Amino acid sequence: MKKVGILVIDDDAVSQTALTSILDAEGWRVRVVGEIPKAMAELASGQWSLVIVNVGLTEVAGPLFMILKDLAQGDADAPHDAVLDDSRPRGIRVLFLIPGPLADIAKPVLIREKLPFFTKPYHLHDFLEKVSDLLVATGSIEEPIRVMSDFSFGSRAQRERTEARRAPQNPMFASREEYQMTEEEMLEWERSEAEARKKQEEEKKERQRF
Repeated sequence: MKKVGILVIDDDAVSQTALTSILDAEGWRVRVVGEIPKAMAELASGQWSLVIVNVGLTEVAGPLFMILKDLAQGDADAPHDAVLDDSRPRGIRVLFLIPGPLADIAKPVLIREKLPFFTKPYHLHDFLEKVSDLLVATGSIEEPIRVMSDFSFGSRAQRERTEARRAPQNPMFASREEYQMTEEEMLEWERSEAEARKKQEEEKKERQRF
């Protein structure tokens, strides 16, 4: 099976970095674009199984939003063939992200159209569950992510070590009812993890010297 391809359409730098870190950690191929013309070209390439898009960039009545809506709803007769020709991807799914200030405008539209979405901030566990469900629907992966230890940054080989280091009274995430992570907090957590790993490596090298 070819490597999973995910296209992120977002012009917010923090969101771009956070989403890339989260998805790349799963071993998926991630491409980020922040301009509508480039997004159109990437969609026409047919390389992507999943598109994650910031509604703040597309708006809910723009041409790119309408294309993504058609793709998300699996409309084979979508009236956008000038942009997406007959070679366009058939198994593609779309996940819409709504910035908090736009929730009142965008949320009713996405609910009415029965389109999958998250309103920022969102819980990382829920986000990865939804991403994996959509990838299963495209046939890109065989099983959805459900195990709690799956939801950590870094490679799968690092996850057990991450869980072992994590003290029960200080989990990475509080319960879903209590807490959601902003993208800035995701990046801060990742930075702290990288610093901790670096410190451990330096201590190990120091011990080996004696």
